[in-house]
Amino acid sequence: MKVSYLNDRFFSRLETLSLNLRKDLLGYFGGKHLVSTYGQTVEFADYREYQLGDDIRRIDWNLYSRFEKYFLKLFTDERQMQVQIFLDCSASMGKDNPQKASYAIGAAAAMGFLSVHNMDKVTFNIMKGDHAENQFGTIIGKTSFFRAITQIEDIPFDGEANILSCVTGCPDTSSGNGLTVIISDFFTDSDWKKAVDYLRYKNRQVLLVQILTPDEDEPMYDGRVNLIDSESVDLSDSKNMKIRITRSMQSAYAQALKDFKQDIRTFCSKRGADFITVRTDMPIEKVLFGQLLKVGIMS
Repeated sequence: MKVSYLNDRFFSRLETLSLNLRKDLLGYFGGKHLVSTYGQTVEFADYREYQLGDDIRRIDWNLYSRFEKYFLKLFTDERQMQVQIFLDCSASMGKDNPQKASYAIGAAAAMGFLSVHNMDKVTFNIMKGDHAENQFGTIIGKTSFFRAITQIEDIPFDGEANILSCVTGCPDTSSGNGLTVIISDFFTDSDWKKAVDYLRYKNRQVLLVQILTPDEDEPMYDGRVNLIDSESVDLSDSKNMKIRITRSMQSAYAQALKDFKQDIRTFCSKRGADFITVRTDMPIEKVLFGQLLKVGIMS
């Protein structure tokens, strides 16, 4: 049964949050993010001595009358950022589990809403096969955002998604001007680590959101089962198998999944990226208020 998280109540709960992006990002003029450079806002930041070529209109004449030296007033700078959201729409993300697909769409929509709510630009990049489709263009403002999400719920989840090709082939990945979010279960043969390296090379802030179902996180299967790869088009694929699940296999799976998560977490920490893992039985608002606050993406 298809579940939808996108309603007025859902978005109203997000209006009290804002995205926390690094101050060394460049961005565009006219946003709400404070950056490390000085700019044209009305909020005072600091003084510095006058240098030849500076705008004399910024000289503080009160300080000159006291010290007989020219000092400039410096003000904070606020910028608009570009937020890229890459949504994995492969079969493992929801072909046989509509709730997982709806949850992934809800997480993407929540990040998109927070972006436009804070005057940022946002793009939804739908990852399928070897390329990402940007069906809605660059979204600025809530009117354009809500027009886009009326269509995003109808996106089918099937096939495979090559995260590396989708990210590196995206034409609008600018350098140093915002946040890139990748939403996936990361159950893929594609080298997503190189995708993260590419984004960090482009000096983008990176957030990986891993979405798992309770069955994927803590499987309760027992006895003889047929395991079928949801992304396989051939039932005779070697990934599909009939096996007997034992307690030792359950323990091995739990340890392998723990190691898999830790590998992602360690890699992201070394690259200066952020990583969270969530389950579909966890309210999306709890994820946003809890885990993203902990890693410092939101305030």
